[in-house]
Amino acid sequence: MNNSTNFFAVDLGATSGRTILGCIENGRLQQRELTRFPNHIIQTGGHFYWDIFALYNEIIRGLKTVAEEGITLTSIGIDTWGVDFVCVGKDGAILRNPLCYRDPHTEGAMEEYFKKVPKEKVYEKTGIQFMNFNSLFQLSAMRSHNDSALEAAEKILFVPDALMYMLTGEAVCEYTILSTSQMLDPRTKRIDPELIEVLGLSESQFGRYVNPSDTVGTLSPEVQKMTGLGAVPVVAVAGHDTGAAVAAVPAQDAHYAYLSCGTWSLLGIETRDAIINAKSFQYNFTN
Repeated sequence: MNNSTNFFAVDLGATSGRTILGCIENGRLQQRELTRFPNHIIQTGGHFYWDIFALYNEIIRGLKTVAEEGITLTSIGIDTWGVDFVCVGKDGAILRNPLCYRDPHTEGAMEEYFKKVPKEKVYEKTGIQFMNFNSLFQLSAMRSHNDSALEAAEKILFVPDALMYMLTGEAVCEYTILSTSQMLDPRTKRIDPELIEVLGLSESQFGRYVNPSDTVGTLSPEVQKMTGLGAVPVVAVAGHDTGAAVAAVPAQDAHYAYLSCGTWSLLGIETRDAIINAKSFQYNFTN
């Protein structure tokens, strides 16, 4: 693989993760799993958390494996599960391990939020299925509970964006992972300001917008020293794992459906524009 074009992929799910080396040889993609590891939920103090530092450490371990084998990387990309996020302080430090979407603190959060912005209006703006753990309702619950990390947050970074931040020092907000939050307006392709202003938040707290294939930055000097690699570019991919899976469907034409099976199964189609109308609202369909 050393004479090929090599890519380092990080694929993180709600129970496990892996790092993969992909290379292009003779016009074909070859893949090799480098490492595989569990993704544990930590229960303490009445809450469920993800260990973002353990996940970062596993990424470093995979990168060290690449360096030890003398492989030159073209770029690094990360995808994860959706909705969850990390709070970052004014000094650039991660304030706390992120809450897990399975945390019970969002029970009743949707109903409380709809007192601020009506349910119909939220759907019309976002076209996202209503689930109490969507980022919008997590943030609302945290605000209601006077969450100390949120109160001190200078930046709010979704999990793949947070890991890219830990690797590069660049704070970004990738489009597909943002689409899981119930804060994205798919028409403007930005966070809807009204939805977050009622929570005392601003668009600038979510980092600069990037799309899949945009370069986020390069490995920081610290990470270069830790891994033995150089200034490898970190590139935004479809940061939401389902988005990445749909993009990879080997369909022959535009008329197909997909079934993505992970923590749960998702059946859908790919369309050019979001479908947001009275019937999609009635059936609680998601975009």
